[in-house]
Amino acid sequence: MAGDFNGAPDIDHLNTRVQGELSDWMNWIKTEIGFDGWRFDFAKGYSPDITKLYMGNTRPEFAVGEIWNPLSYGSDGKPNYDQDGHRRGLTEWVKAVGGSATAFDFTTKGILQAALVEGELWRLKDSNGGPPGMIGLMQENVVTFVDNHDTGSTQKRLPFPSDKVMQGYVYILTHPGIPSIIYDHFFDWGLKEEISKLAMIRIKNGIRASSTVRILASDPDLYVAAIDDKIIAKIGPRYEAGHLVPTNFRIATCGNDYVVWEKQ
Repeated sequence: MAGDFNGAPDIDHLNTRVQGELSDWMNWIKTEIGFDGWRFDFAKGYSPDITKLYMGNTRPEFAVGEIWNPLSYGSDGKPNYDQDGHRRGLTEWVKAVGGSATAFDFTTKGILQAALVEGELWRLKDSNGGPPGMIGLMQENVVTFVDNHDTGSTQKRLPFPSDKVMQGYVYILTHPGIPSIIYDHFFDWGLKEEISKLAMIRIKNGIRASSTVRILASDPDLYVAAIDDKIIAKIGPRYEAGHLVPTNFRIATCGNDYVVWEKQ
């Protein structure tokens, strides 16, 4: 075991009978019930070789693993600027399970949240000039998110600040990776219209998991990035960003401390 979890009993995944019966059940719910993908919960609690085995036995159309480890912190109580080790742990898991699964980008979640809370948007550019999360290393195998049922919702173990949530969605819905939207924000928080606009801009401009990011500004109060040179996203309280936006771009949507432009 790579970690302890008291929410469920231990299962001996090295037992061939367990492997066979669990694989049969997974294939049954795929073919008979209609599931087409898996979410591997607490995936750090068992070897990636086990996940690789079940991936090979069931061949889902999509799979995502939850490997939630804390960021590294400095003596000031804030996350360290360099979280390369954290994100590489996620990419190594994806490689170890055969490269066909994705992983939740907890690195981006943590850095984005800290950057917005602390007013330190400079955190959103790594030392190589790219995104600092997993999307800066392995875009197509990444699921980005603002909150999930553990971090937000009813459990609130690491909730995104409510007044920054839309800036979070501006980031993940304009950037590479596979963005996910939590039910609560979409249906219960009254954000359906704003989030839908962002999703439609992403679809309209063909922004994909493999899209490229060119960071134009990463100051404490301003982050601006061009994605595929088709859209430009801005988050942060500073509004003097017009000099970074070419004249052939027009505002597609805007809100509290965010703007998205698209190329005409």
